[in-house]
Amino acid sequence: MVNLVIRCLWKSGQGPVLILATLFKRVSCGNSPFPSLLDHDDRVGGQKFRRKGRGPFRAPMYSSGGPGPRARFDDEDGDVAMTDSSSQDGNPYGRQNRRGDDRFERGRRGGNRGRGNSRGDGGDHNTWFKMSIPHGKKYDKDWLITGLQNICSVPFTPVHFHTEGNRAQFYVDDSTTASALSRVSRKITDKDGYKQCMAKRFDGSQQALDLNNIRIDPDLVSHNIDVTLNTKNSMRAVTKIIEENIPELVCLNLSNNKLFRLEYLSELVSKVPNLKILNLSHNELKTERELDKIKGLKLVELWLERNPLCDYFKDQTVYISAVRERFPRLLKLDGQDLPPPIVFDVEDTPAALPPCKPSYFCSEEIKSAILGFLQQYYSVYDSGDRQPLLDAYHDGAAFSLSVPFTMHNPSRCSLGDYHKDTRNLKKIKDPTSRFRLLKHTRLNVVAFLNELPKTQHDIASLNVDVNTFTNTLLSFTVSGVFKEVEGKSRDSVRAFSRVFITVPAGGTSLCIVNDELFVRNATTEEIRRAFVAPAPTPSSSPVPTLSAPQQEMLTNFSLKSGMNLEWSQKCLQDNEWDYIRAGRVFTDLKAHGKIPDVAFIK
Repeated sequence: MVNLVIRCLWKSGQGPVLILATLFKRVSCGNSPFPSLLDHDDRVGGQKFRRKGRGPFRAPMYSSGGPGPRARFDDEDGDVAMTDSSSQDGNPYGRQNRRGDDRFERGRRGGNRGRGNSRGDGGDHNTWFKMSIPHGKKYDKDWLITGLQNICSVPFTPVHFHTEGNRAQFYVDDSTTASALSRVSRKITDKDGYKQCMAKRFDGSQQALDLNNIRIDPDLVSHNIDVTLNTKNSMRAVTKIIEENIPELVCLNLSNNKLFRLEYLSELVSKVPNLKILNLSHNELKTERELDKIKGLKLVELWLERNPLCDYFKDQTVYISAVRERFPRLLKLDGQDLPPPIVFDVEDTPAALPPCKPSYFCSEEIKSAILGFLQQYYSVYDSGDRQPLLDAYHDGAAFSLSVPFTMHNPSRCSLGDYHKDTRNLKKIKDPTSRFRLLKHTRLNVVAFLNELPKTQHDIASLNVDVNTFTNTLLSFTVSGVFKEVEGKSRDSVRAFSRVFITVPAGGTSLCIVNDELFVRNATTEEIRRAFVAPAPTPSSSPVPTLSAPQQEMLTNFSLKSGMNLEWSQKCLQDNEWDYIRAGRVFTDLKAHGKIPDVAFIK
């Protein structure tokens, strides 16, 4: 495929002006636009020199002082002469960068000698702009002009369309049109040559397209078609041809194309949905993150060998894991069969997750023991003095703290007080550090707990799951939310999950031998639901004495609701000892499952 480059050449009295990376040349030629060109005498043309290194807008440079023959329309009366010359290795603008156009200066210093067509005397003054299309000779004139007229923002009629060497050239008579034409440079695409090349490389029986090393395809090179798949235009053209002609494509080979980025391949995800096999080998991809741009493809086979990114993976299993993370259905990588993937076909339409199951206890006996333990434990933990927790831990107890691995640069709301002591195994790789972050013996455990921020747990949010139960061991997980009550993160709501491994300590008491705490920031929904249900607030202040009517009301409310006296009193107090209103609130909260099990332990 080829993108047509349109160049416009302009020379003014101030010398060449670079506009939109395109060199314009304005030619003033009296009343007749092309008196000498129409005659096409020997003075037009001459040897052309190409200046290297000017990108897609390379154009012949015109200078009065440069090499090559000159052709003038009317040099004797001071008009700007139109010459065809170029500097080879020096300044492409010749001497105009320093002094402007010598001939134009001569005309100005000549005292308006014969300037019947200058702006100053009100005579006719025609300005023409020469438009040049490299390699335009090989295209049909009607196709070329029609294509330009269709996309140019300004209507125009080309004057004196002709070819010179491999170039197609014509003239327009105003700067607005010239600027508009220059802006459509590289906007016209000739797909025919490219399409023919791709047709030869397509295997219909396999629905496979082989674009291996397409840059040096003889058919494209012979037509001066430069295909660089790293460029947006080239890759979009390939995608469009595939979409329009072979949308059922299954296999695509893009090897040996010097690809170093894949952003322009991203359209394949939506345009070629059936693509299963992709060959990107022998390219210049430096990181597996480039694969993120095409990870929507449902590939079963991928080739990446001989890319720099492969050298970064010393472990083959890590390499396979990194690639399969992007393409979970992959069965073959670099020609090697992979173990069958474990995938789940999830419907595109999002489905609501089922509600969270309530706490799970193996038996009522275990339920009673755990709820009693938690009520005592968090009553002390939230009291402000955690030293009494020494009685809850075994002499050889161990404790560890973890926060999410993705935490970086902890700030006020990013668990900064917890981050420094995290023992997340995905982050902490050093065995010595892992051991150091473990807290051993009950003295060290409780001392560390005393250093953590002061909290208030939402008892109503607690959810308990028993993991293991034997006659000598009980392991259970507690999850819920709490808020910090002092310091720079005061009132910040956190979510937590805590695994207790306990042993019997006589009667129904439990003794902690291992404690693992995981803390994260609470979600918006968790914050909204936090501390809604009434909960007892730990306090060291004496409980106020109740009057006889209040004592009677409390006893009756406890019998009717089934809650213990502490929770019954809290509910009545929160409703200003209005028995009817307290009963209505209790019924509503219980119906929504917002009253924790500990409220019913007597």
